[in-house]
Amino acid sequence: MTKQIAIIGGGPAGLMAAEVLSAAGHAVTVYEAMPTFGRKFLLAGKSGLNITHSEDFSSFAERFGSSSAHLRPALEAFTPDDVRDWAAGLGTETFVGTSGRVFPKVMKASPLLRAWLRRLEAQGVALKTRHRWVGFAENGYRFETPEGPITVEPDAALVALGGASWPRLGSDAAWVPWLRDRGIRIADLQPANCGFDVAWSEPFRERFAGEPLKSVSTTSDAGTFQGEFVVSKHGIEGSLVYAHSAALRDRLLAEGRAALTVDLAPGRPTERLARDLARQDAKASFSNRLRKGTGLQGVKAALLRELVPDANRMAPEELARLIKALPIPVLRPRPIAEAISSAGGVAWSDVDGNYMLKPLPGLFAAGEMLDWEAPTGGYLLTACLGMGRAAAQGIEEWLRAR
Repeated sequence: MTKQIAIIGGGPAGLMAAEVLSAAGHAVTVYEAMPTFGRKFLLAGKSGLNITHSEDFSSFAERFGSSSAHLRPALEAFTPDDVRDWAAGLGTETFVGTSGRVFPKVMKASPLLRAWLRRLEAQGVALKTRHRWVGFAENGYRFETPEGPITVEPDAALVALGGASWPRLGSDAAWVPWLRDRGIRIADLQPANCGFDVAWSEPFRERFAGEPLKSVSTTSDAGTFQGEFVVSKHGIEGSLVYAHSAALRDRLLAEGRAALTVDLAPGRPTERLARDLARQDAKASFSNRLRKGTGLQGVKAALLRELVPDANRMAPEELARLIKALPIPVLRPRPIAEAISSAGGVAWSDVDGNYMLKPLPGLFAAGEMLDWEAPTGGYLLTACLGMGRAAAQGIEEWLRAR
């Protein structure tokens, strides 16, 4: 029998749930607070939509840390290959980049989103923009709309409202107190895939803010990764920093201090650096000795001097060790509003295997508002799509059992 289903939130998880449920013959309405759908999806794809990742599935499924076991059934049911097939079905062919990340050949998100919305409309989905959920009613859900407040009483509902990153795009975490008032446990939302503040000196900040540190290796509790990151006016930013953000954030919370360790010359062993430094003329300037002995100059040399002011007086062996393992002390994550994504959210203990909220039968949740996080690289989007599908199938199973 056809049921009335409300999807609250028009991002990837909500739209995927709407696709599955409408294809099954249900009357689905998607309520989105913003003037258009998928605003964060569009912004994330502005410089090239990273839709998923091509690494082997066993490795892919472990990229979600402590939430990997919870997410695995949804990921197995909608794998990265399935994501690519789904996109192709919407007219968006993809390719694998040199990093293993998967992108649309057109390198844009907008054609995919437009085709997706057309499919949903063709399947009978009612797409409502500027309909902001403002909490629970006695037997339903209250919305503010351009025509005034309304209350809807669907047979089942899904909330897919995102976390707290980029609130100007709609993910403002306004839902947190409403769910907590209904007995849902929610881990505090924190920035994920974010930059960090560093106490730069004013001369260093003025001279090098915006400069990339290329071809470096970085280490934290998360492991060791190679690539590049950027010196910002506040501290450090970029994909290589984001790979360590969860580890740095958690260590700051646990111990009050943390550091990202940087290898400024990953292609040269410590012994060779020490030997080449020892060969330099002791009367030459430190900058020249560093450049000729190690190849470090520009922002790399400046970073060394910024963090270790007496580096010019170090013995070659000590300086070489420092170049291979230079700690950058971080003070705090950048604000959550600047983060690519957020950690924290609805506790897994309050979500059943079908993504229904245990204290609230008939209400399901999916996407970034659950308590999980993932690195950049297509993992976030793939998991949101998979959870949207899994929650839709959970809704169907719950409706059949009633």
